[in-house]
Amino acid sequence: MRHALIFAAGLGERMRPLTDRTPKPLLAVRGKPLVVWHLEKLAAIGVHYVVMNTSHLADQFPEALGNGSRWGLRIRYAYEGPVPLETGGGMLNALTLLGPEPFIAINGDIWTDADFSQLPAEPRGVAHLMLVDNPSHHPEGDFALDQQGVVHNDGDARLTFSGIGVYRRELLDNWRDVIGDNADANAKPPRFKIAPVLRAAINQGAITGTHYRGAWTDVGTPERLASLNATT
Repeated sequence: MRHALIFAAGLGERMRPLTDRTPKPLLAVRGKPLVVWHLEKLAAIGVHYVVMNTSHLADQFPEALGNGSRWGLRIRYAYEGPVPLETGGGMLNALTLLGPEPFIAINGDIWTDADFSQLPAEPRGVAHLMLVDNPSHHPEGDFALDQQGVVHNDGDARLTFSGIGVYRRELLDNWRDVIGDNADANAKPPRFKIAPVLRAAINQGAITGTHYRGAWTDVGTPERLASLNATT
């Protein structure tokens, strides 16, 4: 598992006014841009190639991060245009820049102290998701996890998807069957969320997961960013 994808194209609307001039993944967390925490963790486990999708204030990413050489990485930027392609469309758009092997994908607007070496190099199915305890702003969670490590759409003790996972390209083979025929799906390039595709694969028993119990934050509001920066 030598390749990774970082979702960095969001508009950061809930983070305004902070994101009026700075993309959310470049906001400072404990002294360095949020996305740099991800780059350091990826480099530490031997990832050498990162695709970063961009849209909002896209020019700031290469200015701040360069080509990735300072972390021993090679960064490629996949510009999605002025309107982000959502997570599913963003992943589909990035596949042409990623290799044939499974890859890590990370939301650019989360922070965690997780060691990425805990992620499997080869998921048993089409994806492996890192799940976390439900934060106060998302108490209902997303998925359930059984004792065999299989993810389910329904069940007791639901957990929240962390925005960190390992994926096979095959996850998106039938994306159009799941998403259906609509204007966004028929756009060029297509625009759609990854969640329905994940849920369809989960219904087939094709997604596994782990429950990470360490620190994790969805840096989605100025208040959460301030709280994260107030702790060490």
